[in-house]
Amino acid sequence: MRRYIQVPRAEPEQVYRFNTGWEPRPLLSCGICGCCGAFRPRYKRLVDNIFPEDPKDGLVKADMEKLTFYAVSAPDKLDRIGKYLAERLSRDVVRHRCGYVFIAMEALDQLLMACHSQSINLFVESFLQMVAKLLESGEPELQILGSNSFVKFANIEEDTASYHRRYDFFVSQFSAMCHSYIDDLESRTQIRIAGIKGIQGVVRKTVNDELQTIIWEPQHMDKIVPSLLFNMQKTEDPDSEHNPPSVRSADKDEDPAALAESCFRELLGRAAYGNMNNAIRPVLVHLDNHQLWDPNAFAVSCFKITMYSIQAQHSHHVIQQILRHLDTHNKDSPRVRAGIVQVLLETVAIAAKGSIGPTVLEVFNTMLKHLRLSVDFELSNEHSSTGALSTSNDEKVVQDTIIQTIGFFGSSLPDYQRSEIIMFIMGKVPTFDAGSHALDSSHSGERGTRTIQVMLLRSLLMVTSGYKAKSIAAALPSPFLEPILSVSLMEDSELRHLVLLILHNLIDRHENKAKLKGMRIIPDVSALKIKRDKSSKQDISFMKKQGQQLYRHIYMGCKEDDNEQKNFESLFVALSLITIELANDEVIIDLIRLALGIQDLAVSNEDNLPVYNRCAILALVAAYLNFLSQMIAAPAFCQHVNKVIEVRNKEAPYLLPEYIREKYGLPKTLETQDKSCLFLQNKIADALAGSGYNVDRLSVPYVPQPTDEDRISRRKSIVDTVSIQVDLLGVSVQQDKMKMVEEITFETLKKAIDSQNLEEQEREKRRQVIEKFQKAPFEEIAAECESKSNLLHDKLTEIFELTIRVSRILCADHCLMDLWSKMFLCINFSTKDSGHLQAHQDP
Repeated sequence: MRRYIQVPRAEPEQVYRFNTGWEPRPLLSCGICGCCGAFRPRYKRLVDNIFPEDPKDGLVKADMEKLTFYAVSAPDKLDRIGKYLAERLSRDVVRHRCGYVFIAMEALDQLLMACHSQSINLFVESFLQMVAKLLESGEPELQILGSNSFVKFANIEEDTASYHRRYDFFVSQFSAMCHSYIDDLESRTQIRIAGIKGIQGVVRKTVNDELQTIIWEPQHMDKIVPSLLFNMQKTEDPDSEHNPPSVRSADKDEDPAALAESCFRELLGRAAYGNMNNAIRPVLVHLDNHQLWDPNAFAVSCFKITMYSIQAQHSHHVIQQILRHLDTHNKDSPRVRAGIVQVLLETVAIAAKGSIGPTVLEVFNTMLKHLRLSVDFELSNEHSSTGALSTSNDEKVVQDTIIQTIGFFGSSLPDYQRSEIIMFIMGKVPTFDAGSHALDSSHSGERGTRTIQVMLLRSLLMVTSGYKAKSIAAALPSPFLEPILSVSLMEDSELRHLVLLILHNLIDRHENKAKLKGMRIIPDVSALKIKRDKSSKQDISFMKKQGQQLYRHIYMGCKEDDNEQKNFESLFVALSLITIELANDEVIIDLIRLALGIQDLAVSNEDNLPVYNRCAILALVAAYLNFLSQMIAAPAFCQHVNKVIEVRNKEAPYLLPEYIREKYGLPKTLETQDKSCLFLQNKIADALAGSGYNVDRLSVPYVPQPTDEDRISRRKSIVDTVSIQVDLLGVSVQQDKMKMVEEITFETLKKAIDSQNLEEQEREKRRQVIEKFQKAPFEEIAAECESKSNLLHDKLTEIFELTIRVSRILCADHCLMDLWSKMFLCINFSTKDSGHLQAHQDP
């Protein structure tokens, strides 16, 4: 019998292989005898056989098939096979035998893919130990090998859950590989790609396992998310931006940035409701640490990816995180704050298409707060000499970005939410009677107040853009109309212009304002193709209640001596839109009275207006009456208007809109004006009467109705100034020009101050009640209401008891009276009987 002796590598024992068909049995030397020894387990022999003498030959496939068949047939041996392979791999790693390491990992991968049983968990522990050993080595090849093996393992769906397995080490190691900075560029890229793939494997292995929610904890997210963002930001290939998209997409697995973005999308897409904040917070921290808010192109890109990757119902979590982050950076440089607000704008633009959740008012409240802070910073920095100009310009960028965010978000909301936001913003605008909801701008002074008003009105203008209410009463409710018209009386042409533009957006429900842009004499109104509907009952009712208020503020707006061309054009558009949207027969008569009253305002010049303003007012009346006469299609009215316009063309062209726009050829005075250049009330009345209009009220000159706003020291300083104005009383109707001033005494001033204090106290009580119902918890309000109802119930019970007692007493008294009456009758009868008896006895 022939015998062959084989001495294996690096093994202290000799292995004898006989060609008798028996399996090889390793024998340990036994001293002098040397003929017997302990048998090696079969699984060890099968494992040893898969390793060739020369590692370049690769895995012995025949023996690997035997090992696989043995592992499948005896799954209880998997854990031992794994431990033995781990021992061999550890020795080979320490001795830098990379060839045998690759063979061992290949064998492990094949066993892992072939064996699916309940005992695979024990084998996995050995497998993960070997992967960890490879990742700990400093060899790039071994690290990449370990990462690839882990990815293969992550793609396997296990039959049973793992209660004790943790991936903390792998998260840390893969994150470190993502930040590799070795000198060789190619090796660095490969290691980073391996790290990203490893993180992707960890995510896939853990997010679907309910027992592995620990991966979403902050300590792990703080490593995973920055690693991905770091590779998304760093592109080693300088020509990657110039490559065509097809080339970049084809090499996605070889591009760290593209692979990191894909993994980042997958991570956010798998994030549940409770894990969203932990996934978003590291993004903000990474942008802070790497100063990526200025410029903010990468920050915008990150949050666009975030918003398109997460589930739509989780969008408000992202918005809340950005808002809180903006609050923490409220004292940073203007460019940083502008970068954060710009990111918020892009986020809101995407979230507005889906679900915003409860963050609507929070977004606007935070934006308005930072708008006020920006204004305060701008004003405070103007006093410093260094860098004041650049800081002021940066603050204006912040303000414009905030306004753009507010406007875009507001315009994306449905109408029912937009109406609430309009009221919310209007409540923040400082006005004459600014309540508790107005912005506290008292420390900013008059200029700061004016700046905040302009910013808020600009925001309101953007929010109202495209807003179409079903009725004008819904677009202009009384709580909104009164403060917005109050702002229209400010001594600031820009504020008045913004108010008129806001009214244009709210009144125009058929998109006609663009056709009316520019005050001019329109030769043919029908060519404009004005869209209009018949006035509804709600609109007619609104004009009966609020029409005079609108007319009054238009009239008062024409009286301002600082009006510019844009103010008169806005007044023209406002009058025209009221005619289109709200006019009926009564409203038309009122509008004509208003136009004639404005004309008398310029002609009489009781307010000492400049010549330009008077000419502009007369031009405004001409443009509007020309539009109105064609809209109502009254031929005689149109004829009178055209005749006046022709006379002005010949004799006074400076009274027409086209010449007012150029501001040339204006006379020094307008005292000698021919009546043929003016629109006459009697001729207009005759013309409208012929068309069937009731012109009885047209003979009454328009006089604006006095309101409480006339008694306010108007428009000087809204927040700081408290004015006490004493009305001048007229002596009589005949002596209307002679006025007597009320005698001002100490008692008069004391009464005025006391009455004002009482009003302020009442207003403060109302404010506290409103604030309580807005901010107090529901349980507290319910408890208070319940206590009040219990108190009322107790009082009513007490009253009822008293009533019952009184009724009982009355009943008792009545019964007593009956008793006494009966007793009295009995006594009388007894007396009479005794008298009769005595009379019979006497004889």
